[in-house]
Amino acid sequence: MIFLDSELSASERGPAARFHVVPMPLEKTVSYGAGTARGPAALIAASHELERLWRGMEPCAAGIHTTAAIDCTQPIDAALADLRARTGAIARAGKVPVTLGGEHSLTWGAALGVAEALGRPLGIVQIDAHADLRRAYQGQRHSHASVMQLLAEEAGLPLAQFGVRALSAEEAARRERLDVCYIDAEELVTDGIDSVALPEDFPDDIYISFDVDGLDAAIMPATGTPVPGGLGYYQSLALVRAALAGRRCVGVDVVELAPIDGAPVWDFTAAQLTYALIGIAQGG
Repeated sequence: MIFLDSELSASERGPAARFHVVPMPLEKTVSYGAGTARGPAALIAASHELERLWRGMEPCAAGIHTTAAIDCTQPIDAALADLRARTGAIARAGKVPVTLGGEHSLTWGAALGVAEALGRPLGIVQIDAHADLRRAYQGQRHSHASVMQLLAEEAGLPLAQFGVRALSAEEAARRERLDVCYIDAEELVTDGIDSVALPEDFPDDIYISFDVDGLDAAIMPATGTPVPGGLGYYQSLALVRAALAGRRCVGVDVVELAPIDGAPVWDFTAAQLTYALIGIAQGG
């Protein structure tokens, strides 16, 4: 299956494209609702109904190439290693990987692959209902609830979080100790904030990790742990756009879509979100 298949020309979908989509149907450590293994295929199928034009531009004109899916039947360590190699190869070729999940654990492999390929500082901007800063969860180091601890504390990547509204005391203490930049959902939503500024010393190269549960559960119920009080669709995109101001987007992932049978609207929402993030990475 090819992302935006119905809209792309032959040249736009080829390997010379600027954006390379990597499906990653990972479902190894989910702890509540299941279904993330079906997320990438459902998102890509819904993308066939998207329009090329977005905010007066055609992001797909830069080219969107869909690669083969990562084999997620293998152990999680091996699957993440394969993803790390894939995104690294894409980044070394001067392209932008767009990984479609699958559970949030995948960001560890996807972001490290980009960081290693670039060989310069990489910052992560995370949209999420959860901080994902536990050292381990349910005995799994590569848990979806631990991915940002691995990246921020162990790999040392600067982290900015927007939209969090469910976190443990351990995570709250850790993000203060790691000097994580954050504005949580209650402040963002109740104060109507749609513009943020990253610290001046935050890296110029930015990796966007967008967990669909960062959106309010009324907008995105098709996820394993929908949490009320989340971000609006346009608000979340405005926050990403503001965070990228003056910086470069060098990688993206959209994770935690768990399709609901008979309700394709949520798959379409995730597909439109993905295309919007590609557009923002293009400067839109």
